[in-house]
Amino acid sequence: MLTVEQIMASQKASIETLLGLTSKAFEGVEKIVELNLTASKAALAESAENAKAMLSVKDAQELMALQSAMLQPLAEKTAAYSRHLYDIASGSTAELSKALEGQTAEAQKKFMGLVDTAAKNAPAGSESAVAVMKSAVDAANNALESVQKAVKQATEAAETNFNSATASAVDAVKTGAKKR
Repeated sequence: MLTVEQIMASQKASIETLLGLTSKAFEGVEKIVELNLTASKAALAESAENAKAMLSVKDAQELMALQSAMLQPLAEKTAAYSRHLYDIASGSTAELSKALEGQTAEAQKKFMGLVDTAAKNAPAGSESAVAVMKSAVDAANNALESVQKAVKQATEAAETNFNSATASAVDAVKTGAKKR
């Protein structure tokens, strides 16, 4: 069946995969932390500018105009931040999914190799049991592929909905700011 060298090679490959996935996950976290730091610095600087502008207001009409002028860029920046955050998350998820799909394909290939080896070494008269086992493995592989396709379609639909919602929110704020 399996030799010690094969088991050790499999374990080594698994550890390398785990370390690679962990590294990818940390890269995503680093990008999010960097985005948050950049957004925080920009928000702090903008808040200082807005406070200075508010202190220089002379009447209520000027205050309303200033608030309206501040609202649109805030909505656009919030949408841009959300989009950037979504891009980081979906990029990290795509990389992890790709790596996991590769590992799954490799595991399926190895398992099918084991099934074929077992079939070759099976005693005479067990052909039907081997055929049932191969059929079950094929069915499981087909089910896994169907699930992966469904997840990809759901992800694409979610991304489309996210983009539409973001665009609608920015448009609504622009329309509201123009009416004032």
